[in-house]
Amino acid sequence: MWIVAKIDTKKIFTLKNEFFQKLGENVKFYTPKLKLKKFINSKIQVKENYLLGNYILCFHKDFKKKSVLTSLKYCKGLKYFLDDLYSSQKEILDFICKCKDNEDRNGFIQQSFFDYKDKTKNEFISGPFTNLIFTLLSENKNYINALIGKYKISVSKANNFFRPV
Repeated sequence: MWIVAKIDTKKIFTLKNEFFQKLGENVKFYTPKLKLKKFINSKIQVKENYLLGNYILCFHKDFKKKSVLTSLKYCKGLKYFLDDLYSSQKEILDFICKCKDNEDRNGFIQQSFFDYKDKTKNEFISGPFTNLIFTLLSENKNYINALIGKYKISVSKANNFFRPV
């Protein structure tokens, strides 16, 4: 069974070690990551961010037992477990499958993960246009044509991430 836990990202390795000590080697963790490129002071800075922020997905067959979750409640680095996990297993599995389908060979989420097919407002989250909101005009395999204010631009999908607003 999969659980979603809110964690302290600085103590993620401590938390994983405690889970392995208490549950054995059959614990699986999944933390989808993004590689974002931003222009700061005329230089490209590459940052790795967790897609889920300070949440982590964890699988073990014994998570069905409330006593196991109770015994893990006070691990270092763990803030809390999300409730209602028993009825959300299908959604969690669907999310993990979507993430894995959109990973590159290094395990980072690609732009194809974000659904931006309609022409609503979108926001750049990396690249030279970071934090700018645009309207999607058209797209092809490698580029998108967008409208920022009154300016039409053409941007590569490979190096820029954007999401619906």
